[in-house]
Amino acid sequence: MLIVSEETCQKVVGRADAFKAVEDVFGAMARGDAYNFPVIREAIGHADALYGFKSGFDRAGLVLGVKSGGYWPGNMAKGLTNHQSTVFLFDPDTGQLDALVGGNYLTAVRTAASSSVSISHLARKDAKVLGMVGAGHQSQFQLRAAAEQRQFERVVAWNPHPEMLPKLEAVATEIGLPFEAVEPEKLGAEADVIITITSAFEPLLMKDWVKPGAHIACMGTDTKGKQEVDAALVAAATVFTDEIAQSVSIGETQHAIGAGLIAETAITPIGKVINGDHPGRSSDTEITLFDGTGVGLQDLAVASVAAKLAQAQGAAQVVSL
Repeated sequence: MLIVSEETCQKVVGRADAFKAVEDVFGAMARGDAYNFPVIREAIGHADALYGFKSGFDRAGLVLGVKSGGYWPGNMAKGLTNHQSTVFLFDPDTGQLDALVGGNYLTAVRTAASSSVSISHLARKDAKVLGMVGAGHQSQFQLRAAAEQRQFERVVAWNPHPEMLPKLEAVATEIGLPFEAVEPEKLGAEADVIITITSAFEPLLMKDWVKPGAHIACMGTDTKGKQEVDAALVAAATVFTDEIAQSVSIGETQHAIGAGLIAETAITPIGKVINGDHPGRSSDTEITLFDGTGVGLQDLAVASVAAKLAQAQGAAQVVSL
């Protein structure tokens, strides 16, 4: 059995590795070659934490496993990331445990890969302004990954807690993009691509603020009750997602569905665009929206890549059970 530490994952898995792994597994899901098992996610009644399991099987890639972890909102004050998780990979032929892989960095990089896959396939080719709603730990991964998908000329950003924006600005400066802190109305009016990555339970971005032709990647809503954008904005957009079942139950579309503004049949798995079975964006004025709920197969895909790369580079610890 392999043990791949957090430090090793950061050394061996880059953004390009994560992008390919996520893109491939989204395509496999749309073909019916990979499927997620029902998610378990509960408040444990201690430390305000949410804890649960995401699991699945990728028949095409022969990846079977489970991600265990959750969200501890007080961790930042302790010098830890709020999201904590570990991935267990099993041999699909025998059921034996193959690898134990740190999941914190991989969760961040696979979430960023998910939104960047959506930008690659759905955003206008001439997108110039990137809008960031949210400035937490994950936003820095989102910004770096998104910047590689289009020739962005600048970044506009807003966060409910503006004192957190300088860290995001530092990343933009590092990769050579001018950065401006703005109000959300201005962000919506100027941004060609918008990434929302918060833990909000109310809309932060309204329909009337967003300009025609924008692509929005909603990456923060992964629990019943969470919400980042106006339900009317979801209804006005052409909607894509990682998995429809999660989108309508715990994702951004739950509110538009609940209000009767859209039907489940209006939501398209992004894997269909990746596979060439759906055209994706149909015009330069169409608003496209990707509801990135975060599926277990994303975690398993990047963890499998981490295990293979770590083993090939001699960076994994080998233990006997």
